[in-house]
Amino acid sequence: MPKILLIVLSYILIIFNTNLLSIEKNNQLKIGLLAPFTGEFKELGNSLLLSVQLAIQEIGDKNIIIIPRDSGVNNKKLLNKSVKDIANEGAKVIIGPINSESFEEIYKYKDLVFISPSNLEPIISNNIISIGISLESQIVALEKFIKLQKKKKTIILYPKNQYTEFLDKKINSIKPNNYKIFKYNSDPKILTGDIQKLTNYEQRKRNLELRKKFLEKKDDLNSERELKKLEQVYTLGKVNFDSVIVIDFGNNLKSVLTSLAFSDVNEKDVLFTTVNQWFDKSIFFENTLKTLYYPSVNYKNFTEYNKNYIKEYKTKPSEITILAYDSVGLIYYVWKKNKNINSIKDFLIKDKIRGKIGTFNFKDGRVFQELNIYKAEDNKFTKF
Repeated sequence: MPKILLIVLSYILIIFNTNLLSIEKNNQLKIGLLAPFTGEFKELGNSLLLSVQLAIQEIGDKNIIIIPRDSGVNNKKLLNKSVKDIANEGAKVIIGPINSESFEEIYKYKDLVFISPSNLEPIISNNIISIGISLESQIVALEKFIKLQKKKKTIILYPKNQYTEFLDKKINSIKPNNYKIFKYNSDPKILTGDIQKLTNYEQRKRNLELRKKFLEKKDDLNSERELKKLEQVYTLGKVNFDSVIVIDFGNNLKSVLTSLAFSDVNEKDVLFTTVNQWFDKSIFFENTLKTLYYPSVNYKNFTEYNKNYIKEYKTKPSEITILAYDSVGLIYYVWKKNKNINSIKDFLIKDKIRGKIGTFNFKDGRVFQELNIYKAEDNKFTKF
């Protein structure tokens, strides 16, 4: 073969391979991940990365490329550096940041789309879509449930702490119908007194003593029967509400529920509900209530996700990581549908979207989750 022909063929092969590489790169979906890989929340960051890798593995498309970078904790300089690094790698969409405090900082990156697993603000704003399990979606789900139970007097309880102002604004923006607000002190020494005031405990206790003294002076059979019944209770008279929503978690939630029970609030008369507890099994213990209802993500999917994660990585995931998992699915769906991702407008899908967390949709600049109601009863979670 003449030398000149070999040279020409070599050039053709180089050009052909270069074009193939260019086409391959154009067919790649590059996803950035902003997570705290250093600092006090680095375990959460690692868990988010593993969750994203699990999603990519289960999708099974080798054209998905993940670009992880450290967002740090309240570190604006590191956050900006990481965003720029991801953009330089060619990604147009980024999963993160996990905290809404960083939103103001990333608004300036108008050419990028951020899918945040933050639970605080379920917004579609500028270049951010926050798909966390918002309080708004939870209250809407609870309102529907309480209405179905034909309850008409609901009290929303939440503590006086650093989140009180935030909760005040949220509740005011939701404007639930005919609901009253009660704020309590989380200090166990003060909490009991607060709950007793809410339930008018002292007056109901006096009502009981007065009624018993009255019946003791009687000698008829009906009075004797009623007196025997009253010996089994601690108060007389119902509370001025028929359902409660307790916005609290962990031991604080258990303390509130215990105080309500000790204040003689009867489960037969009052419906007890709370907000998303991520199927925390500790709620079964040290809980004087037999039944507690709350809105949450799909339990079957949540259990399956945890099972697959543990099988793959031999460790348990943080609860919020399922949101990062679903973010990958959402991004992939949009990318396949539009053949590309150019801006946040590509994500404004009218159809309902199904993920591991359940069904969600985008409407009026907000993200709404269609949450199921579950009850914690007899050491198990049951969908209502």
